[in-house]
Amino acid sequence: MEEPQPATITGKCYVVDGDTIRIGKVSLRLAGIDAPELEHPWGQKAKWELVKLCKGQTITAELEPSISYDRVVATCFLPDGRDLSAEMVKAGLALDWPKFSGGKYAKLEPEGVRKKHWKAAARQRGHMSVFHK
Repeated sequence: MEEPQPATITGKCYVVDGDTIRIGKVSLRLAGIDAPELEHPWGQKAKWELVKLCKGQTITAELEPSISYDRVVATCFLPDGRDLSAEMVKAGLALDWPKFSGGKYAKLEPEGVRKKHWKAAARQRGHMSVFHK
């Protein structure tokens, strides 16, 4: 029996922040990663790195069945096959989120990146009081 293929959306995207894009009217959370919020340290830099990656590109989003904060979760790819989540982690502007990725992107994290993005790291550990400061 064949595995069902994931639903996909393709198109140009609008970058909301370092781990959220919109294709048409659909907000998509990049699967398996966590980027700093816009108002947190490195948040604007993360957004603009994602803008740079996506600019002028047609993005293919493979939708997951889960919804995160009213956004669809998707693994998103550039036309050359690169995974946007992997590219953001490699750039040091997002963290692997093992709870959701199974550790898929952990090996791509630059050394010391969890100290740099301590707010996102605290959120992953469930320390939300620190995250909201």
